[in-house]
Parts: sequence; C-alpha cells; structure tokens
Amino acid sequence: MKMKLGLIYGGKSAEHQVSLQTALAVINALDANKFDIHPIYINVVGEWIRGSVLQAPITDVNLLKLQGNKISPLSLNNDLFSISEGPSGTEKLDVIFPLLHGPNGEDGTVQGLLEVLNIPYVGNGVLASAAGMDKVIMKNLFAQAGLAQAKYISFIKSEFNDNQDNAYKQVEEIIGYPCFVKPANLGSSVGISKCKDKAELEKAFKEAFEYDRKVIIEEGIIGREIEVAVIGNDAPICSVVGEIAPKKEFYDYKAKYEDGDTDLMIPGNVTDNEYETIKEMAIKSFKAIDGSGLVRADFFLTNEGKVLINEVNTMPGFTPFSMFPSLWKHSGIEYPNLIEQLVDLALERYKQKQEIKHTF
Repeated sequence: MKMKLGLIYGGKSAEHQVSLQTALAVINALDANKFDIHPIYINVVGEWIRGSVLQAPITDVNLLKLQGNKISPLSLNNDLFSISEGPSGTEKLDVIFPLLHGPNGEDGTVQGLLEVLNIPYVGNGVLASAAGMDKVIMKNLFAQAGLAQAKYISFIKSEFNDNQDNAYKQVEEIIGYPCFVKPANLGSSVGISKCKDKAELEKAFKEAFEYDRKVIIEEGIIGREIEVAVIGNDAPICSVVGEIAPKKEFYDYKAKYEDGDTDLMIPGNVTDNEYETIKEMAIKSFKAIDGSGLVRADFFLTNEGKVLINEVNTMPGFTPFSMFPSLWKHSGIEYPNLIEQLVDLALERYKQKQEIKHTF
C-alpha cells in the first residue's frame, strides 16, 4: 500500500512564492511508487483549496495555484484531509507535510490545527515552530541555554512610535554600526536591511515594520556564514557544514531564490574542533526550542575562530538553491531519501504522542 501524503503549501505570507518553489521540488522528488501525493494549497488570502491526487511530476509552478471550492475551517478534517469512502468510513491521509514558510504556516498555527485534528505531520511542533519563527523569543531561549550569539535588541511598533529617537539611541549605544534590522517573524531575508548610519537605520525600521509589529536589531558580525542541517526527534544528528559566500553585502532574498548569485561551499572549510563546536551548538539549539523533524542552524564563525549562533530555521526551503538538502546530499542522504526519513520521523513522533495519557 502506498502512503497517502498530503502536501500543504502556499500560505498567507510574504514567502508564498518560496513555498510554491519548495512544493514543486518535493513533488518532483517523491517516489510515485511509494506515495500518493495529495496537494493542499493555501492562497495568498488564506483560503484552503484541495487538489486531486497527482499522477505525474509538475513542471510549471503556476499549476500549483489551485482554483475551486473554498473549504470552511469547520469541515477541515473531513473535507480537506480525507480522501475517499472506504469500508470503514472516510479514509484519512496518512501524514501531512507542511511546506510553508513564514507566518500563518511555519509559525505553529497550522501545526496547532493538525495537533487538534490528531493528524501526523512532518517537522516541528507548535512550540518549536512558534519559537523558531519569532527571532526575539528564539534568541532569548538561546541565551537561556548558554549559546554564544551576537548582541540584539527589539522593539514593538507601538513603543517605537512613542519614542523613535530613543529607539535610534538605544541601537547606537547597545548595538552600534553596522547592524541588521529585521522583522521578528519572517524569514527568507524578507524585509531585512543592513545599516551603516542613522539615515539607513531610520529607513530600515520603516521597511521592517511593514512586515511585522515587532523588529529585531542585531549586531553586524565580521566573519563567515556557516550552516548545518539537523534531522531527528529525541536524538538529532547533524550534516556536514556548508558555507555561504554571497557576492553581495548579505545573503538577501534575490540571492537565495532568484539569481543564485551566491557561492554555497559544501563542505565548508572548518577545522575538526570548529565542526565539533558547531555540531554541539546546533543540537543544543534544536533542543532549546524543543525541535523535532528538522532545522537548519545558522552560525557566524569570526576571524578569531569564535562560533556564534545566528538562528535556526524550522522549515528550510527545498529549492534548487537551498542549503538544507545539499548538506544532506554531501552527508550521504539523497533528496528523495531525506524526504522519506522526515516522514518516518513524523510518524515516530505521532506514535509517541498517542501513548500519552489524557485522563487520570
């Protein structure tokens, strides 16, 4: 029997297009002899649309933008996650793979829905997804876990508007220049600015607040950008490391997803001791957010050889330019096998949760 795998993609997020590219790559990598693929599309206004089971690979990403009847959230379990009427009633999908990036998908909201409906799903749970999406909460957890990281401060929009001059002053006194201003709850380098002076800082605050009510300002670190991929549940393992060498000032959205104007060096040029430190910190960060399934952990390696954790991404992309699957390929796990391992981890975690008592 083939596994009935539901793919949720799209989403009401600035990273909608990134999610479509991820879904396209995953669909075309899955073994049709092992999986029946059921597409579930969330359009840009947040409407869920269920597609027919896919019978062949997809070559045009626009075909993933499904049209048709909109499904009420009240009937999600039967209308969205069922497939047919079998001998014992409505048959359900075996497992869901949320291929969502950014808010309204990667942030624990969809994971919470799947938890309530008691459906197995790939990747991180509600807590890890939410913590991994909010860079401020994430960094607070890293600090509590004793992980070395760059200096940072944050502001919500209302307090910033109440005293903008004080916010600029705090950034200059605590962080200094250069610094990075980012929306707290977004990924894929959307809304991020590098600031070298106050004029750029003022502009950066304005742009970041267009995408979120909370922004984070981080110290600019002189060093190399190192990434490592992690998979697992209670006993996570790490891939080899990779190094990002952007040809621009930083690894922005365009470099990641459009022009490929970045050198991804795998494996990265690190010493054995540096790798052991990175691996230890990656697993520690995974556990700090109570991760499951997968994360990509991003680090800075300074010119003095100090390792600083930057962030973890709880749903890294699977595009042709993505680091996560490339790291595992160089670690001996090909892309289709990686997806299957993630599905197995999802079912393992689901089975463990079913053993938990809910009465006493």
